Amino acid sequence: MFRARALRTVAINRGGLLPGVEGDVYDVAALTEDNELTVAIKSLGGLMASPNACRVVTELMPTWSHLWTQRLRWQRGALENLGAYGPRPAMLRYWAQQLGIGYSVIALSSFWLLIVVTALSTDGWVWFPFWIGVGGIFVADRVVSVWGGGARARILALFLIPELLYDVFLDVVYVKGILDITFARDAAWGHVDRDGVGGDAISGRIEVLA
Repeated sequence: MFRARALRTVAINRGGLLPGVEGDVYDVAALTEDNELTVAIKSLGGLMASPNACRVVTELMPTWSHLWTQRLRWQRGALENLGAYGPRPAMLRYWAQQLGIGYSVIALSSFWLLIVVTALSTDGWVWFPFWIGVGGIFVADRVVSVWGGGARARILALFLIPELLYDVFLDVVYVKGILDITFARDAAWGHVDRDGVGGDAISGRIEVLA
């Protein structure tokens, strides 16, 4: 939710302090318009609040193909917003997040590669107590994080491997987004047709809990 004053201020500063066309609230060139608008307001000194009583629920994509389109648009949009705004103070957190994802691509790829190399170069599996302990901490953190989701969520988090594989999926999306930007490929918005009713591929809802 945005105050009308904030939206008017953004529209006035488009084409000057902010990317876009003067008079437009949204930058129509942005793939992730909500994220871009948030960054625009923060760049002008606006503040954002995330109430504890507010829970955001994102609609699940029905297929991997739809999920790929959704995540690629989110990822590429975030990267393009960074390029449009540059290293402004309000963007430093977002730069750090994207650099962190870049590090994740290298670290997680190395992790899987070393597991394969170790398995192929030794006659038996070697257990390292230190890394078992580190892995146990990760498992405990994930189980606690999804505790409110019920028994099925806890069991899924307990195995950890499904989440690591999903992380690989997101890392591939990250690399694809960078390549698409580098080679100036056309971007797709992505829509999901549910029961004959077209919908945005990122539709969701916000619940205010009593």
